[in-house]
Amino acid sequence: MIRAATPADVPVIRQMIRELAEYERAVEHARAGEQQLHDALFGSEPAVYALVAEDEAGEPVGFACWFRNFSTWTGTHGVYLEDLYVRPAARGAGHGRALLAALAALCVERGYERFEWWVLDWNKPSIDFYRSLGAEPMDEWTVFRMTGEPLRRLAADADGNAA
Repeated sequence: MIRAATPADVPVIRQMIRELAEYERAVEHARAGEQQLHDALFGSEPAVYALVAEDEAGEPVGFACWFRNFSTWTGTHGVYLEDLYVRPAARGAGHGRALLAALAALCVERGYERFEWWVLDWNKPSIDFYRSLGAEPMDEWTVFRMTGEPLRRLAADADGNAA
């Protein structure tokens, strides 16, 4: 079963985020606390949304965290999938596909033209899974990220000119 996350899911979502970070060999970067996640998901202006996959016993076994993006080319919103995770013991039972299908249905229902996410180059099982669903890699694009001191240095150049 796939359902919208509730505030009571925050601790298990945080735990699954840590499990995902361990799998992706980057646990030191998974610093979000429960209160931060709660505020982002359920605060007065939610920035992200989450779906939870439950097994037959009603136990959470996976989640998808997503937010809306916007394409100036299509003039429509889309969905950016930040995290998709299914616990190892529950893999192969269709939970990941069900989470993706729920988000695809949301896109179609709302008229969103794009559903996008990143996957690590070495994560062949996930790449193969996504390709089996008809997803295509965007090989011609390079992801850029700015954090830490470079971010602060560039912000200092704003000199009060920010919107």
